[in-house]
Amino acid sequence: MVSPHDRLVAGLRTAAHDFMADRPADGSHQGLRQVLTAAVETVPGVDVGGISITRRNSITSRAITSDDVRTLNDLQARLHEGPCFSAVEEPPADGVLVAQDLARPPDTGRWPQFTARAVELGYRSLLSTELSLGRGRRVGMTLYSHTPAVFDDTARTLAGISAVQAALVLYGTDRAAHLQHAVDSRDLIGQAKGILMERFGVDADAGFRMLVRASQDTNMKLVDVARVVAEDRGLHHDGQGDTPGGAVAADT
Repeated sequence: MVSPHDRLVAGLRTAAHDFMADRPADGSHQGLRQVLTAAVETVPGVDVGGISITRRNSITSRAITSDDVRTLNDLQARLHEGPCFSAVEEPPADGVLVAQDLARPPDTGRWPQFTARAVELGYRSLLSTELSLGRGRRVGMTLYSHTPAVFDDTARTLAGISAVQAALVLYGTDRAAHLQHAVDSRDLIGQAKGILMERFGVDADAGFRMLVRASQDTNMKLVDVARVVAEDRGLHHDGQGDTPGGAVAADT
């Protein structure tokens, strides 16, 4: 007989393999789909699942294995009632919220309208995990089963690990986007600085100071000033160092 520990180890191995194999580098959608698919296949008793982003009163479905999950997410957002909100507002100590029988108390009393709709769709139990992404956002993975009382400690552990994987995918995507923005901003500032150096006959330090001064004088971000210069909006060298609206002027 396979012990719970052996099943847990096997599930972790499968989830890790599925997550790491062919992990995409071009965005989070496929990565989240891989994590979710692995969770549905390895967490015992799961029939369908979804990964969502919860922020204030909104829930955005990021990956689902059934349209039922989107329906239930939309219902939660409309009612402000359901496991996604409960996991955020009253998080369990281990970060995993379980409803063992949506058709019976006490679970029916938790979210009356949500549970009624879930049972109508054929689901009797659920497991939901939530992790913070920062800036008021939380990533949640909710797994549903047609069978009541199906989620044991092994299921809780596997689901919790899968939720961490989902959060890492989203964090990595956000981080990559921020880094790309930083690189793009640096390149744009460098381009604008080069334009000023050429047109005003100044060195690199002076060109950068011109951008900084224009940023301060116009209350614009440095990268936005650089964008104006790079796009050559009204930039004319008239011998006095005038640029867009007089914003960038050569230091004297």
